[in-house]
Amino acid sequence: MKKYYLLTIAVLCLTWPALAAPHDDMKGSHDMGGSGHKMGGSMGGNGHNSMGSGSSFMTTKAIDGYDVSFHVMKASDGMQHGGSHNLMVKIEQGGAVISGLVVNSKVIHPDGSEETKPLMKMGDWLSNGYDLGHEGEHQLMVLFKTSDGKKHFGGVKYPQ
Repeated sequence: MKKYYLLTIAVLCLTWPALAAPHDDMKGSHDMGGSGHKMGGSMGGNGHNSMGSGSSFMTTKAIDGYDVSFHVMKASDGMQHGGSHNLMVKIEQGGAVISGLVVNSKVIHPDGSEETKPLMKMGDWLSNGYDLGHEGEHQLMVLFKTSDGKKHFGGVKYPQ
């Protein structure tokens, strides 16, 4: 288990400059509309950066006054912690990362099958692995509860 955390930290250290850099190409709007899933809520996104298969995907979505960043990266050899891709989420408010949250994630695959997993803390990011390598559009969702006791839900589509 200790190796897992060390490898994950190493990957984050290698990818952090790319994650921290401003993304001017993330402008635009995509409204996924409605709540065609059991958890309810909005799935609209406010931007995206989607490249071909094997590349990374990153978008930030406003959810109830919080900025929630979704980042998907193809898992490198030895880093497939639960799937072909790593889903990473960061929740911020007013430019500050909100810590101490318990965040659950859910993916609805193109065939309609669903997976739900808690996200594990990795620095400012929360992460877990999912199999996202098959063709079609996946719904990536998060549900988190803030210190005021309110639950917040939202998501994006991958790839866009």
